[in-house]
Amino acid sequence: MNTSSSSHDELLTAAIDRFWDAVPPTWNRIRTNVRGIAAEHFDISVEQFHILRHIRKGLASASQLADERQISRAAVSQTVNTLVEKGLILRRQEAEDRRFVHLALSEEGNRLLDAIFQENRAWMRAKMETLAPAELEGVIQAMDVLKRTFEET
Repeated sequence: MNTSSSSHDELLTAAIDRFWDAVPPTWNRIRTNVRGIAAEHFDISVEQFHILRHIRKGLASASQLADERQISRAAVSQTVNTLVEKGLILRRQEAEDRRFVHLALSEEGNRLLDAIFQENRAWMRAKMETLAPAELEGVIQAMDVLKRTFEET
C-alpha cells in the first residue's frame, strides 16, 4: 500500500468517525426539540406529529402511513381519528373506490406544521448564530457533500 492510499484510508476513517460523533447526536437534539414544541406548544403527541408530517410529504392512506411508520393500521387509524377530531386532517373517499380514504392536511394542520417548523428553525438559528461566516460556509459545504454522497441513484 502506498503512502497516498494509506493517507486516504486514514482520512476516510476519520471522516466516518466524525460523522458518527456529530450527525446522530445533532439530529437527536433537533428531533427532541421538534417533539417538545409539538407536545408543549401545540398539544399533539409525537406520533400525531409524524402522521401529519408524512401526510404533508404525500402519504395519503392509512395503509401507507402504517407501512412508513412500521405500526399497525389500527394504531394509525386511531391517530388519524384523533387528528380529524382536532380539525388537522381531512378524509375524502375516492369516487371510484369508496374503500380508499384519501387523507390530507386541513388548513389548520398545515398552519400547525408550519408553526412547529418555524419555531424549530428559530431554535436552530439561535444555536448557529455564533458561527463565523467561514464556519457557516463550511457547514453548508459539508451538508451538500453529505447529501450528494448518500443520495439514492
